[in-house]
Amino acid sequence: MESKLKQLRKAMDSTTHKGVHFTEFQKNNIRKSVLTDIKEKPNRPNKLVIFVISTFAICLLAFFVSTELLIKQNNEKINGGPSTLNMWEVRHEYKENQNVIFSIFPDPELKAGMPYGYIFSFKEPFDIFKGKKLSISAIHKETGERIQVLSPQKIIEPSTGYSSLQRFSTTFQVPYEGLWKYEVYLDGKAYGDVVVRVAEKAEETPITLPADIPDFVQESDFENIDWERKAVEFGDRGILGNENKSGVIGADMPSLNGQKWMWHLWGVEDVDLTIVGFHKETETVHKILLNGLGWTIRTYGPNNGADAHTPSSVKIPKSGEWAILLYTDGKLFDKLVYEINE
Repeated sequence: MESKLKQLRKAMDSTTHKGVHFTEFQKNNIRKSVLTDIKEKPNRPNKLVIFVISTFAICLLAFFVSTELLIKQNNEKINGGPSTLNMWEVRHEYKENQNVIFSIFPDPELKAGMPYGYIFSFKEPFDIFKGKKLSISAIHKETGERIQVLSPQKIIEPSTGYSSLQRFSTTFQVPYEGLWKYEVYLDGKAYGDVVVRVAEKAEETPITLPADIPDFVQESDFENIDWERKAVEFGDRGILGNENKSGVIGADMPSLNGQKWMWHLWGVEDVDLTIVGFHKETETVHKILLNGLGWTIRTYGPNNGADAHTPSSVKIPKSGEWAILLYTDGKLFDKLVYEINE
């Protein structure tokens, strides 16, 4: 029995059970690890930090969404549809919420440097325009230049034969070829816009004077006409012209098929009055006096407050803007600018 115990002891001493299994240093480390795992709690994020970050993210997202919607709405209001990348795309209609507010009908031969007629067809009721001043500005895409092509014009009545401004016509010119944005204003507030392409400026042709026109009439007389200085009504008899210089009774009547005009002059008495018509759009010179009167008639004494007057029959060859050049005794006296469409 004793010998068997010795053999068992010898066999165990030859395995890992031999000697001291844990030192005091190892025992202390094991105890420390166990106690630390029990005492430590898992780390948790600060609730206040989470709240602040979440709130900031929500506000930032809301800002971007609202800004995008605002930009989209503004673009839709301007372009009459979804936002487009090209704000300078040719468009002859202005829309809001897909409804046409007005459209424009430019001359198919539209060119830079020459006056052309435009028809604006406004769709809204006349009450929108009545008593307000309508003006038009033009902006050139390439240069950014802005010009006022129609000075503020008070709207008194609808277009002839229409219930509103379905046929609002005007004539103006722009100096450069390319894309032009025409902005319409009512009482100085933006109403809408269209974009028109204007062709290259046509080659200038010299003004041709009729063969029988008096020698004192020169081509240079037609170069510096102020087309913005339209004739105005003054006096008790409804004289239409340049006050205290010259004017006509009858110029506001339909004159394309013939009309009687009474000429009035200030600052002169009995003189030879030569009358020359110049059509703005075609840049052509015309005789407008009828009944074989030629170019010149004689004036007489005072009338309606003027120092000299004389009647005549006239016929305006075509509609549009006209400058009537008046010469007294062979000298340029005045220029009357009329819009004659009837």
